[in-house]
Amino acid sequence: MSMQVGSPDGQEDEVLSAINTTPLVDVMLVLLIIFLITIPVVTYNVPLTLPHEINQPSRTNPENITLAVDKNGIIYWNNKAVTGADGLYEQLKTIAVLDPQPEVLVRGDQDARYEFIGKVLANCQRAGIAKVNLITEPPPNG
Repeated sequence: MSMQVGSPDGQEDEVLSAINTTPLVDVMLVLLIIFLITIPVVTYNVPLTLPHEINQPSRTNPENITLAVDKNGIIYWNNKAVTGADGLYEQLKTIAVLDPQPEVLVRGDQDARYEFIGKVLANCQRAGIAKVNLITEPPPNG
């Protein structure tokens, strides 16, 4: 029993420098088929009617309460500073029993932390205020 090492004529094998693209083409065709099958499944949308932006100036009634929150978290009740969240809650309880109940307009500074605005909204909810509006600047060119 013998074993042959190397080429039979004693010369070295030539190095193939060409790239075999057949496996690459096979993989790409499989990926193409997978994407063609899965894209219609992924792009299914729930039919919705989205709201349109309406910029209506609000009517300011004299009985409405304006609460402003500056960037430091200080709360103002119609331009007068309120002493903490407990003082705000006590004042909101007094107007919550009025009939008709006035609206509360909340104006928050752009640089104010959300925590401060959230405390005002939580106190309005705790006091039983039914109508709370957040006042914002209208968009430019709108």
